[in-house]
Amino acid sequence: MPLGGATKKIQKILDTAEELYNRIVELREQVMEVRETVQDTNARVATLENKLDQQGAILEALAEHEGIDVDELVTEVAIEEAEPEDGEGNAASHDGSADGDGSIPDAETGDGSAG
Repeated sequence: MPLGGATKKIQKILDTAEELYNRIVELREQVMEVRETVQDTNARVATLENKLDQQGAILEALAEHEGIDVDELVTEVAIEEAEPEDGEGNAASHDGSADGDGSIPDAETGDGSAG
């Protein structure tokens, strides 16, 4: 019976093909789910970016109303973040903006005491 061996081989090929087909269907479903998740995430990020822009505009308007130079403040923060830290984990202060007790000078009085 030489055809018996061929039949077994053909059946094995068919079983393998069916298994691969099922895997491809599974993968396709997973890709579709990932695509939907990415689209949802993109929509959420766009919404958050919009809200962040709105909040930034509000903060800039409030800062302008209070006479605060936003660009100067952002530059100061960037410089402070770039400064190397001292041994205690604190940023080394080179501009003398903080008093020895760590208080920040009041904008109106220029000293570290409370108003």
